[in-house]
Amino acid sequence: MSESPASGPPPQTPPMAQTTALRQRLAELRGPAVAPHPLDARALAALAANPGCKRRALLDGAGVDKAALATALGSPAAFGQSQFAFMRGNAFEAKVKADGGTELMRLLYERLGGGGEAPREVLVPDLTAAGPEGRAARTALALREATGAGGWALLDHPMLALEVAGSPAYLEPDAVVVHPDGRWTVVEIKSFPVIDSSADAAKVGAAARQSAVYVLALERIAAVTQGAEVGHRVLLVCPKDFSNLPTASVVDVRKQRAVTRRQLTRLTRIEEIAAALPEGTTFDPECSPQELTAAVESVTAAYAPECLAACELAFHCRAKARSAGAVQALGRSVRGELGGLTTVTEVLAAAAGKEGDPADPAVAALRRAAALRAEALERATGPAAPEGGTVCR
Repeated sequence: MSESPASGPPPQTPPMAQTTALRQRLAELRGPAVAPHPLDARALAALAANPGCKRRALLDGAGVDKAALATALGSPAAFGQSQFAFMRGNAFEAKVKADGGTELMRLLYERLGGGGEAPREVLVPDLTAAGPEGRAARTALALREATGAGGWALLDHPMLALEVAGSPAYLEPDAVVVHPDGRWTVVEIKSFPVIDSSADAAKVGAAARQSAVYVLALERIAAVTQGAEVGHRVLLVCPKDFSNLPTASVVDVRKQRAVTRRQLTRLTRIEEIAAALPEGTTFDPECSPQELTAAVESVTAAYAPECLAACELAFHCRAKARSAGAVQALGRSVRGELGGLTTVTEVLAAAAGKEGDPADPAVAALRRAAALRAEALERATGPAAPEGGTVCR
């Protein structure tokens, strides 16, 4: 008598095997000889601001160098930090952290430490380790040891890990300070100036979103560290007025943290996006522009004008959106108002009364706007315009 096959769900792939298979798949997408491009907090904050863009989620998760990819596609990114600004920022950060972080701790204690004198004994642990995984593990250990010691500690350029769409991202804040009461404070050092106690609001907002990413990563470690608590107020250190003297302000990032966490949760997992790609898809910059264009277009994007300041592929995506007549090229607010009308051709046809459901609020609003425009133009031209004359519009 033959044995019947065992019933039940199919065997599950072990988590370690899944992780290895995903890493191999992402390496194939990058190219066999291409090293992964690190995903920093600035890019992660920009990714969280546009969670519907599967293209950016996949490219960032795979470690693809989007700047090199954009250049190979013929649409190089036209933004980036100049070498002078980079050197100036590094010099200012070194000044703030000089002498074991004495000035930095003074600023932090002045803003967040309470009354009395600034701490004189501050532990500065060695965070050296092999690779980002080793540095992240060393940072977690240093945070736990400093919290257990109950004193002040300054972690210079710690390495934090955060899972993004099922793939680990390694982040490096400028500094993290451990307070004697177990509180952890993120320190962000920027080179833009604070003039008359006021700084550029857009730059401060970008720094707050970036710091919120660090807070989320620290919360993962604090959750398994007894007595630890991550502060939602971060210390922003900038040059004062037109000098190179540092000044500090406290920024509450609770709102940015909540938004970033919600947006990161909405991101589709990397393996799901990769599984839907055609066989042999690769983003290796050594491939021909035709092959790269086909590979990039195989992943859906969610372009918006805001991408121009945050994504290296924005110019490529904008050109494609314009050539397709997509209304998303006009901005998220316009795209949201137009509902199911996704192209400029559909919008114009709906406004002219040639297409669209009159019961659709977007179609009704377009036709009303077209009628008002025609009425305004008729009044401007007058009832008796000269025959054969032209009217400037």
